[in-house]
Amino acid sequence: MPNWTVFAGGTIAVLVVLLVLSHLTQSAFEETPDSADSSDRSGAFRTDSSDGDGDESVRESTARGTASSGVPDDRAADRPTGGDEDRSSPAATDTELPPSAGDQHRGDDQNHGDDQHHAGDQHRGVHVESSAADAPLDESPSVESTPPDPADMSTGMVLANVALSQGVFAVVLIGAAIYTDIPLEALGLEISRSWLFAGLALGTGFGIALYLANEIGAAISTWVGFEHDEQLRDILGPDSISGWIILLAFVLPIIAVFEELLFRAALIGVFEAGFGISPWLLAVVSSIAFGLGHGMQGSVGILVTGALGFVLAAAFVLTGNLLVVVVAHYLINALEFVVHEGIGFEWAAVLERGG
Repeated sequence: MPNWTVFAGGTIAVLVVLLVLSHLTQSAFEETPDSADSSDRSGAFRTDSSDGDGDESVRESTARGTASSGVPDDRAADRPTGGDEDRSSPAATDTELPPSAGDQHRGDDQNHGDDQHHAGDQHRGVHVESSAADAPLDESPSVESTPPDPADMSTGMVLANVALSQGVFAVVLIGAAIYTDIPLEALGLEISRSWLFAGLALGTGFGIALYLANEIGAAISTWVGFEHDEQLRDILGPDSISGWIILLAFVLPIIAVFEELLFRAALIGVFEAGFGISPWLLAVVSSIAFGLGHGMQGSVGILVTGALGFVLAAAFVLTGNLLVVVVAHYLINALEFVVHEGIGFEWAAVLERGG
């Protein structure tokens, strides 16, 4: 006898985990550029501070060199005139003279400046082995590493991550359906040739029509000023023949099977058969959840995807055939990748030229 409650609880748990992961992924894509910018800004701030200290050391060294080289400075007025002439005379040369008060004052200033420079370097955590004049001035402290940008992940890594996560969720749902003895009819499944042919034929025509309607709707939204974020599609877009094979033959089928199994078969078919809830009410609820699960596409993407999900839900309710919506879902995604990433055709550009 079917255990509807256990399967329903497992379905809700999978849905919650999926929405949480979707939100975390969206947050990672949105926050990483900001954190990188802040890191760059903080790194630039630290570098500027160290450069400022270096410039100050240069100025101090220059001031000390100026004072010892005899070039006039602020303290030149304190020197007695004719001192250089006296030291150039034979008597001054043969006789060892004691240092003047001015020279002692300059020496104290120089030692005091060197001590301050060493103390400042030690305060900044730098172990000083040589004098300030020998220290390289272009050294700057290492900038802390920033978190990796999810957009920097390779296409293969992203494809593997999507296929693995969605595949695991699909296996969990299928295992839960077998464990709780959910009948195939409640999931929109049937082992018959008519079911197979109807699913392939209706799904193909329905998928192409939905793809065109989805693209035109998204293009109109972009044309009137609502941005449709396609960052995830750009990341998943293959750059090799093997990548296209993996995407079209493995990743997209897994996505279509899992999402239709969750949002249409489980959330609509099982809840209707097991609890007698209106399928149209379930279609609305599942479509809202379907849109929220695609938060990576932005607010416009959530609305468009939610509307698309309701159309798929309506097709499932009317036909009772899960294969119809699986095939349609796959074609929508596959055509979108091939047209945009493979051919490079943009529907929004057509509307702009027509306008």
